[in-house]
Amino acid sequence: MEMVKFEHTVFALPFAFMGAVLAGRSLGRPHGLPPASTLGWILLAMVGARTAAMAFNRIVDARYDSENPRTRGRAIPSGTVTIRQAWILTAGAALAFFVAAWQLNRLCMLLSPIALVAVTTYSWTKHFTTWTHVALGAAIGIAPVGAWLAVMGRFGLLPILLWAVVTLWIGGFDIIYALQDMEVDRRLGLHSLPVRVGAATALRISFWMHALMLGLLGVVGIVGSLGGWYYAGVLIAAAILGYEHAIVAPDDLSRVNTAFFTLNGWMSVLLSLFLLIDVW
Repeated sequence: MEMVKFEHTVFALPFAFMGAVLAGRSLGRPHGLPPASTLGWILLAMVGARTAAMAFNRIVDARYDSENPRTRGRAIPSGTVTIRQAWILTAGAALAFFVAAWQLNRLCMLLSPIALVAVTTYSWTKHFTTWTHVALGAAIGIAPVGAWLAVMGRFGLLPILLWAVVTLWIGGFDIIYALQDMEVDRRLGLHSLPVRVGAATALRISFWMHALMLGLLGVVGIVGSLGGWYYAGVLIAAAILGYEHAIVAPDDLSRVNTAFFTLNGWMSVLLSLFLLIDVW
């Protein structure tokens, strides 16, 4: 669980919950809540997909992790977890994801292999594109789309907007996180936006990605006919993201982990909570 940073499931899970609630609201469900069994299978699908993705990426990145002082202590490079054990975890989590998708509906079942490939292979993009951060965001952005499909059984505009929101949000804060590894990535021949354009320009791009994300949250409110409580949540999200950018500077990366882990976790949880209050 430590190897895959299980607690970081909280990043995308609230957005999946938002997708499920908005779909339930569109179907006229009381308080927008889907049946408990549906929510349970969505939760299992989320946890299974993310765990499989993280375990797989720890396996394929093990060589690079062992050459990076910041990541040398991770489970596989340090020998705490063997490659075989990591593969067993990957397979078990993938199986849990497929079972959950099969239990939800036919569309989720048919699309589940595509989703799993997307979330497990994004780390390879750092070998050939500067925009690996956007690839990560786009992969995790599948979460609210999948949750919407689990409840609604068909596509719509709202889940596509939520996918774009998550893509920009996670892509933006992954750029901040990548600032820590600029020199190592450059030495190992890995791609990232900070390596390509430098820390200062990368931070500006991250800022504008988050600004666009907040604008799209406004569009979600309009398309979803949401009210004041939801927009209060958007304002709180804006304040948290603003603080995140205020505490990280090109010459001061001491609070990157606070920006990456703590603030973004709180932002997603509070935004989903205010959405739920608004729907209620």
